[in-house]
Amino acid sequence: MTARTYEVRTYGCQMNVHDSERLSGLLEDAGYSRPAVGEQADVVVFNTCAVRENADNRLYGNLGHLKSVKDVTPGMQIAVGGCMAQKDRGEVVRRAPWVDVVFGTHNIGSLPVLLERARVNAEAQVEIAESLEVFPSTLPSRRESAYAAWVAISVGCNNTCTFCIVPSLRGKEKDRRPGDVLAEIEALVAEGVLEVTLLGQNVNAYGVEFGDRQAFARLLRACGAVDGLERVRFTSPHPADFTDDVIAAMAETPNVMPQLHMPLQSGSDRVLKDMRRSYRTERYLGIIDRVRAAMPEAAITTDIIVGFPGETDDDFQATLDVVRQARFASAFTFQYSPRPGTPAATYDAQVPPEVVKERYQRLQALSEEIAWAENKALVGRRVELLVAEGEGRKDGATRRLSGRAPDNRLVHFTPGVGIPRPGDVVVAEITAAAPHHLVSDLHVDGVRRTRAGDAWEARQSDQAAGATVQAAPVLLGLPVVRA
Repeated sequence: MTARTYEVRTYGCQMNVHDSERLSGLLEDAGYSRPAVGEQADVVVFNTCAVRENADNRLYGNLGHLKSVKDVTPGMQIAVGGCMAQKDRGEVVRRAPWVDVVFGTHNIGSLPVLLERARVNAEAQVEIAESLEVFPSTLPSRRESAYAAWVAISVGCNNTCTFCIVPSLRGKEKDRRPGDVLAEIEALVAEGVLEVTLLGQNVNAYGVEFGDRQAFARLLRACGAVDGLERVRFTSPHPADFTDDVIAAMAETPNVMPQLHMPLQSGSDRVLKDMRRSYRTERYLGIIDRVRAAMPEAAITTDIIVGFPGETDDDFQATLDVVRQARFASAFTFQYSPRPGTPAATYDAQVPPEVVKERYQRLQALSEEIAWAENKALVGRRVELLVAEGEGRKDGATRRLSGRAPDNRLVHFTPGVGIPRPGDVVVAEITAAAPHHLVSDLHVDGVRRTRAGDAWEARQSDQAAGATVQAAPVLLGLPVVRA
């Protein structure tokens, strides 16, 4: 009997990408495989986001498209999981009755059983757990990268930001024990992984569940002792919980990268109060100053919401002022959209859409101007790049590869002697800058071949031996508004 095939489509944040790798691992553990290139999968799984307003439209549009495919494909199944499934529950099946399985954020491990039950019973299965059944990181995984990995250290959030629906969908914060986290990291490194990103809805609150306020700083330092682990990143911290022991751990642990994603959300103290963000701009800028004092080369990025209910011209100007002071390497900017179930959705003084759009465009223009200036300052600097998947860019006759610098900036480079593999390391000199990337047109001197590159090459050989298996599509939507 031919194995049934699957495809996972992912929307939203890094935690969703992490969960999708577990969904893929669960399905492969249950005997499913990926379809050949150009073939329709027997099972299509949507791992959804509920943070952005257009998430609903995108999901139901894709479900509508697949209905016609399912109508002519005997045995095809469609599953919907993730945050929107947790939020809407039976509404998914009501609006799209051709969906076979709906599961929530707390029970992704149930997917193979639910698919089989739906097939045998010939009716939709809706199962939404109210609390976490098993930590996702303990489930089988099918990672998309041979050289980099997500490692969840916590799930859920104890904050009550008025614009955010995540706590009601992911639940209260649950922390993994440090030993379990480090054991997973060591296993990943043994497989060839060079870089890990520690994940949490509020990653630097790690330890609150077992009463250790310095647990996150200790974990960063412990990562420094993992032999073969070259790069450590984390996302996303909360300014209210960002303490000096974390800054010291970052600066003093060589494999913790000089990069920080620190959500601002607004530069107005009045708006921050209405958002129920438990910090003010003075504290936020103080953190930025201390990080740069400890790590002058650090690249700092952020999230900002434009048009929160009641935001005045003065409030928006305060945001622009903070952006000018902070000099972000990049900013993820969002137009506020009310999400049902959040306090802010019921607030009076919703800002007119045309005003929100105009402010958003001004903020984007300023953010790009600053990012470009910050990137131009790096021209002439030599940086070590972890070579990324894919061919990179082609400008005219010049074909470049891509890699990530320690500060996570994207660099398109022209290879010299010896073509590096994804996961290998090269050193490049920056020759040009753009707002969102850097360029190196100087030929790279040599390539440091790595275990990660070996792992990537072995994976390519396995895929070639299996002939035509295609990578499961990962359709990333807009980044979430992080806590």
